[in-house]
Amino acid sequence: MNQPLDRHVLEQVFFNARTFNKFTAQAVSDDLIRQLFELMKWGPTSMNCQPGHYVFIKSPEAKQKLKNALMPGNQEKTMAAPVTVIVAMDMQFYQHMPQQFPANPNAKAMFEANQELTRVTAKRNATLQGGYLILAARMLGLDCGPMSGFNNQMVDQVFFPEGRYKSNFLINMGYGDASGNYPRGPRLPFAEAVEIL
Repeated sequence: MNQPLDRHVLEQVFFNARTFNKFTAQAVSDDLIRQLFELMKWGPTSMNCQPGHYVFIKSPEAKQKLKNALMPGNQEKTMAAPVTVIVAMDMQFYQHMPQQFPANPNAKAMFEANQELTRVTAKRNATLQGGYLILAARMLGLDCGPMSGFNNQMVDQVFFPEGRYKSNFLINMGYGDASGNYPRGPRLPFAEAVEIL
């Protein structure tokens, strides 16, 4: 039986974790990005569909391609972040369903025949996977600044011109500099957000 994780882990992943707007100059290695993926990929998705697709933008050239798609308030911090991740959705995730979910031999055909089901499933589960990515990054000592202030169509034209992938949201990632943090916003109290029936 699993035991509750110790307080230090909970503090690092939730209680003391923050959304960072500023990062140190410390680089994020490709090896660490691989470790990050190998950890987060175990998060559950419906029918094991795994529609998430991730573009880790590190080079100055790739950052310049992204810059024009960002809202002005997000440009400076994104250009300065060691890594920006495009969390995208594979709109043909069902191509992998025979291998990923052999329990239902008809899964691929079901999604192929229903564009709306495919869209909703991809959006929901890729968003879940983006959340797993943030938590896994925090577990590995990284800090994150997720954001949605960008032009999705521009990002898709530049990074996914073939049309298979669609951008969902962005995550700036690195080793956080707390001097760029805003005061922490309050969270809804239990009584407002939760019902037990």
